[in-house]
Amino acid sequence: MPVKTRTAPAAAGLLSRLEAIVGAGGVLTGEAALPFATDVYRRLETPLAVVRPADVEQLQAVVREAATEGVAIVPRGGGASYTDGYLATRADTVLIDTGALSRIVEINQTDAYVTVEAGVTWAQLKDALDPLGLRTPFFGPFSGLAATIGGSMSQHAISHGSGLYGSSAESAVSVEVVIADGSLLRTGSAARGASPFARWYGPDLCGLFLGDCGALGIKARITLPLIAKRPAFQCASFAFEDLPSLARAMRAASIEALDDEHFAIDAPLAQGQIARQDNAAVVQMALTVLKSSPSLVAGLKQLGKMALAGDRALRKAEYMVHYILEGVDDREAKARLDRLRTLMTAEGVEIPNTMPTIVRGMPFAPLYNVLGPKGERWAPLNGILPHSQVAAFHTALEALYAGHADEMTARGVWRGGMFEVLRPSGFLYEVALYWPGAQTAYHAGVLPAEHLASLPQYADDPATTAFVHKLKAQIIALYARHGAVHFQLGKLYPYGDVLEAPALDLVKAVKAAVDPKGVMNPGALGL
Repeated sequence: MPVKTRTAPAAAGLLSRLEAIVGAGGVLTGEAALPFATDVYRRLETPLAVVRPADVEQLQAVVREAATEGVAIVPRGGGASYTDGYLATRADTVLIDTGALSRIVEINQTDAYVTVEAGVTWAQLKDALDPLGLRTPFFGPFSGLAATIGGSMSQHAISHGSGLYGSSAESAVSVEVVIADGSLLRTGSAARGASPFARWYGPDLCGLFLGDCGALGIKARITLPLIAKRPAFQCASFAFEDLPSLARAMRAASIEALDDEHFAIDAPLAQGQIARQDNAAVVQMALTVLKSSPSLVAGLKQLGKMALAGDRALRKAEYMVHYILEGVDDREAKARLDRLRTLMTAEGVEIPNTMPTIVRGMPFAPLYNVLGPKGERWAPLNGILPHSQVAAFHTALEALYAGHADEMTARGVWRGGMFEVLRPSGFLYEVALYWPGAQTAYHAGVLPAEHLASLPQYADDPATTAFVHKLKAQIIALYARHGAVHFQLGKLYPYGDVLEAPALDLVKAVKAAVDPKGVMNPGALGL
């Protein structure tokens, strides 16, 4: 069915003014807007237009025009959200795609910071810093080929570097935000007209705009600290029979701050990943290992170990955790590994380190995982739990799955899990749901056509879609009962309706100050 575009005279006038700012090619409507207006999970309203400003001045002008018209203004980063974060809840919405804000503004090696525009991807930043022997402490999620730095700061992101340095927000020094009247608000030292070298200058204004899902403004530029890359590394993997023993071991390692990054997965997720590996993928992995190894001999030795082990150990493990440990030299990296082995093997066993070795050499992978290994739809959920609640939550979740086992089997719905400790107080328990369903405009926009054509195709079943939606709601309720908080709040997870009054009053006051008409991403954060 063709997508209708709002054509009221006022709307037509706004579109003309937006085109005058960004050019006709920077304003997308109707069918052309759908890949931008659909997230990993679904689409809500089709926006009036998708606008792609090419610089910060255009971004400010677009926001001013849209706010004057009274339409909703919703920012979009790399598009990998699955929590309705950038989905329009009103038809009178201008969706601002920040992908063209892709300049690395300054790499200041002396003052040790880098400033980028919001649409720069983590992969682009890494490519720019690698030749200088530099990196940012947190340097991106696994989706860093597409994930933007602005989106990661708005939604919170974890993965590469999180073991030692925490989430994306902990690596922010300063942000420049376009608020609802088109003004550019700077934070930290930049707020007094100085360079953006320092975050801490009075109250932490930078922190107000981290994790806000665009409800308070649109990030235009972000400044991150620079640190030296450590050349030595070790990778290790361990298997566990059950989730509680895995969680205890991961907590023990986190308290000692041994690793640069880690990730854990359960058997269904691991076997799904193994199933998607074709011959081309295996060749690419082998090249990656050789490239990332300190020498050709070391790389060939590692490939020999991987070939000997095969994937037998990975297929047999119920839960497995993968670590990357870095050091200024081999001695430091190996000392960290020795201590990690002591902690992990108290309840687990070491297995081939194939997966972290690949990730170390190829941190950013194509977004093939936005569909399941057999072309199924995919939707993750996350909750960060206190360590004391992990075992109880896991038991309750398994009971929920057991109660739905027959219907999940009948509908082809299956699930997996991914886990991480967040420096060191919280345990990330991420659920991944898979089900047969039709590919969407989002998938067509981010995946190669030949890849999509190679996968099985499914028709949507409204009853299955409703079941998945219900299951998601039940899992979110379980998180709440066990005291979890969430990253990527978007419009999915509870926030505005669960905050205590003093905190909620403050959030609402900040919202009113920067967005008095409530046009910035209505519904985000429950505001």
